Amino acid sequence: MNRSSLRFGLGVVGCSLAALTWCLSSRASSAAAESVIRVGHFPNVTHAQGVIGHGLSRAGQGWFEQRLGTNVVIKWFVYNAGPSAMEAIMTKSLDLSYVGPNPAINAYLKTGGKDIRIVAGACSGGASLVVQGDGRIKTDADFKGVRVATPQLGNTQDVAARAWLMSKGFKVTMTGGDVLVIPTANPDQLTLFQKGDLDAVWTVEPWVTRLVREAGGKIYLEESSLWLDTHGRYVTTHLVSSVRFQERQPALLEKFVAAHVELTQWIQDHPAQAQRLLSQELEAEMGRSLADDTLNQAWSRLEFTHDPVRETLVKSAEDAHRIGFLRQAPDLSRIYSLDALNTALRARQLPLVE
Repeated sequence: MNRSSLRFGLGVVGCSLAALTWCLSSRASSAAAESVIRVGHFPNVTHAQGVIGHGLSRAGQGWFEQRLGTNVVIKWFVYNAGPSAMEAIMTKSLDLSYVGPNPAINAYLKTGGKDIRIVAGACSGGASLVVQGDGRIKTDADFKGVRVATPQLGNTQDVAARAWLMSKGFKVTMTGGDVLVIPTANPDQLTLFQKGDLDAVWTVEPWVTRLVREAGGKIYLEESSLWLDTHGRYVTTHLVSSVRFQERQPALLEKFVAAHVELTQWIQDHPAQAQRLLSQELEAEMGRSLADDTLNQAWSRLEFTHDPVRETLVKSAEDAHRIGFLRQAPDLSRIYSLDALNTALRARQLPLVE
């Protein structure tokens, strides 16, 4: 090979190496620029924004993905209990989650307020006290000696049930008292209620509707009647962020909350379409969907809202302390971080949340 050919060959090799180096560098930069957000929710109607968002993502039409940018990947995780989702945030394996108020309160207090922030509301309402339809319970006094089920020890409905029973003068302990409160998973509640082994259940939709429609139950008390100061509104679900994600990715948090607000408005304006999408995703996650009439009835008792209805969270925490779940009076002064929410509301010319 003459010098000219050798020089040409080396030049080609040099160009090829340069191109390969540029390609690898470009891919590395692209990978480095990609952000992953890990989001949790429950397979439940009260977590509609998370369920619908997950379903649209599964179908390749991601609501949140489209609004967060092409270099953002959302990984969705399904939880069946609030404490599990909060544990995932505390162990840095989850960034955001839809969750009920009491698990968020417990996690916030457990970490001294270091790991958890409520960044938006998601759902209000939907909880009721359902009694057997045979008339065994007609008045408040009839609850003495009965068996009342709640979804989980220390969860939002469990605290509400115990607080209400105590307000009626009953002694309620963890394992007994004048009324036996039995933490029981929602599907088991329905089965036991159908058999007559439970006298009453304090739970949330869609289980309230299912107890009435499938087990002959009767609504004795809608929890909304206990919240006169907030016109019947009270927090059922809100959106929680890890402090770590908030501090490291404030722009992404702001975009996610803005997309959440927009989706909440869309759900309010398109209930039939929202119910269809929710039902499809529930079937994908659980292998079964809710009957249309059950979902429609449950929907009527819920309000999907970006407002965290913060005063009701404070009251729920006070109740948890009063009945013995929290040893000390809770200081929730830092649990809310609503700057991203108010930025989104300001952009959509909606009233701000204090």
